[in-house]
Amino acid sequence: MLNVNNIEVIYNSVILVLRGVSFEVKEGQVVALLGANGAGKSTTLKAISGLLTSEMGEVTRGSITFQGNRIDHQNTEDIVRQGIVQVIEGRPMFQHLTVEENLRIGSLAYQGGHAFRTDIERVYHYFPRLRDLRHRVAGYLSGGEGQMMVIGRALLAHPRLMMLDEPSLGLAPMLVAEIFEIIGEINRNERMSVLLVEQNARAALQLVDYGYVMENGRIVLDGPAQQLIENEDIKEFYLGLNTLGERKSYKEVKHYKRRKRWLG
Repeated sequence: MLNVNNIEVIYNSVILVLRGVSFEVKEGQVVALLGANGAGKSTTLKAISGLLTSEMGEVTRGSITFQGNRIDHQNTEDIVRQGIVQVIEGRPMFQHLTVEENLRIGSLAYQGGHAFRTDIERVYHYFPRLRDLRHRVAGYLSGGEGQMMVIGRALLAHPRLMMLDEPSLGLAPMLVAEIFEIIGEINRNERMSVLLVEQNARAALQLVDYGYVMENGRIVLDGPAQQLIENEDIKEFYLGLNTLGERKSYKEVKHYKRRKRWLG
C-alpha cells in the first residue's frame, strides 16, 4: 500500500533530517516507527502526508508511493483525498468548538460531510465516551478524551491509511492500553492500515505487526513485532531490561547492528 523508498528530507535547504529512509506498509497492516525523541519519526510522517512544506521542509531524494501513485510532491489536500490521514502529535483541536463540531470538521474530507450522521455512530461505537461528551467544549477535555476525539475525527475522513503520531503522549498507562486496544479494533473491523509513531515501544509492539527502529534520521533495525520484542538491544534500550532482568541506563546500551539500506 505505502512504499517509502530511500528518502532524504532537508529543512530550510540546509538541515538534513532523514537520510535514506525506506520502509513499507502493506494493506491492512499495523506498522510502528520506533525511536527516541529527535530520531526523525514525525518528520517521516510529515513527508508522507505533505505537511513538510508548512515547516520549510522538502523531500530532496527518493520517492513515496501510495497504492502505486507517487505522492511525495503532492499537496496535503490531494494526499488526504487519496485516503491518507495523519493524527498530529499533541492532539490539536478547535478548542472553542464542541466535541461533535470538531468531529463534523473531520467528516468534510469524505463526501463533503454528507455522511456525517451515519458515520458519527461508527465513532461513538469505538469511543462511547465521546457520545456523552458530544456537547462539551473541546478545550475542557482531558488528555485521553482529546486523543479519542482526534482519532475519531480522523476516522470520519474514511482513511485507508491512518498515521498516528505519539498517541500515548502524556497519558496514563491505563488510558494508553485502552486507546491502543481501540486502534487494534478499528484496524481489524475496518481493514484500515495504520502507521504508528511511538516512543512507548512496550505498548506499540503489543499492537503492531511489524516495526522499524529509527536513530539519527535512519532506520537501523526492523522486523516482525515478536522478533523485536525478543531482541536484546530493544529490551535494553527501550524496555530498560538486560538478560538478567536488570534495568540499565540508555548510556550503557550498545548500538544496534546497522540495517542495510533498502533501495527497493
